[in-house]
Amino acid sequence: MEAEIKFEREERTGVVAVGTYLFDAARRLGVEIEAECDRRGECETCAVRVISGGEFLSGATTRETEHLTAARRKRGERLSCQAKIEGAGEIVIMTHKKKEEEAKPEAEAKTEEYRKQFEELPLEKKVASLLELEAIALGETLSFVVNSPSHIVGKIMDVLAEFGFKLDEKEKDAKRPKEHKTKTETEKKADEDKAARQAETSAGKTNKDNKDGDSAVKAKRQTRKSETENDAH
Repeated sequence: MEAEIKFEREERTGVVAVGTYLFDAARRLGVEIEAECDRRGECETCAVRVISGGEFLSGATTRETEHLTAARRKRGERLSCQAKIEGAGEIVIMTHKKKEEEAKPEAEAKTEEYRKQFEELPLEKKVASLLELEAIALGETLSFVVNSPSHIVGKIMDVLAEFGFKLDEKEKDAKRPKEHKTKTETEKKADEDKAARQAETSAGKTNKDNKDGDSAVKAKRQTRKSETENDAH
């Protein structure tokens, strides 16, 4: 048997097999639902609201009664990792806004603040501040480049090129195996210091071996001299 399920916020509709959990049904339709506890029923981040078709779902589990208040359950909220489709029918689901969506207005306000600060800067300082004002939209940056004098454009492009190169290198380095990662200046300096210490230790050991060798030769010569004198007597 199959059930038809619709996710209203994302405007996704599809058919899934009876026995499927709402979380899995969402994934199959390309709907992303957060699950901080990795679907173990230990949090309520995967909660969704069942608008209709709740009768086709399994009853509330112990985990759901622990993490969802009676008022929330009465409104039709379920933990998508706990609610299983048990009957054929039409089910309509409303997902909650993601955290990043809720934080978007605040981010936009900060971006606007950066943009205003950028516009008030003198032309030369705008060039120097491009890397610091990364929050400015790329379109705004390109617009500034196009409308800048030619002698300033060269400086801007150099800054952007260097910035882009650094980002590209960082991205590549992050994907490399640990043994192949690019060493930082601090790590290189530490390696150089270690090599210098090893060289000093090796040199000291060589000098000691040479001194010990000289002492042994002198002792051997002295022994031979004594033996020769004894033979003469």
